[in-house]
Amino acid sequence: MSESRLQERYKKEIVPSLLKEFSYSSVMQVPRLQKITLNIGVGEAVGNPKALEAVVGDLTKVAGQKPVITKAKKSIANFKLRQGMEIGAMATLRQHRMWHFLDRLISVALPRVRDFRGLPRKGFDGHGNYTLGVREQIIFPEIGFDEIDKIRGMNITMTTTAATDEEALRLLEMLGVPFRKA
Repeated sequence: MSESRLQERYKKEIVPSLLKEFSYSSVMQVPRLQKITLNIGVGEAVGNPKALEAVVGDLTKVAGQKPVITKAKKSIANFKLRQGMEIGAMATLRQHRMWHFLDRLISVALPRVRDFRGLPRKGFDGHGNYTLGVREQIIFPEIGFDEIDKIRGMNITMTTTAATDEEALRLLEMLGVPFRKA
């Protein structure tokens, strides 16, 4: 696979800029994107195993790779959930797939969200990682509206090597992630 335009921009423009801005002593200190994790929880899979198949199909189209099926860690009687039951799907994107996915997310998927005013800045975890929730999987052009059985949301987590949220925010802003104006 070839380098995405976002990856090229990161190497040529963003690294030197961040090196100067945060006055790092080495290029290796500059924060970088490590991985992007896509996660869809399917609570209804307890009673309807077919729902999980649909989610795996959707996530495969969006991620470009086969997702891993996640299982319940503990039993919860109120939800009729037993430990080990399959209740979701997750895909971890790294390297080329990660960069191509981020490019598609920023330039194609997010502009398709209704009444989109930018991503909230409060999705950082304190360690330089950012999580956002998407309410509808149909914002991705790979998924046709006619093909889905039900509209589902997903969590997208961007894991960076940044030490602080401030550094991660600056990295993601420079990559073109559209945050709300503070």
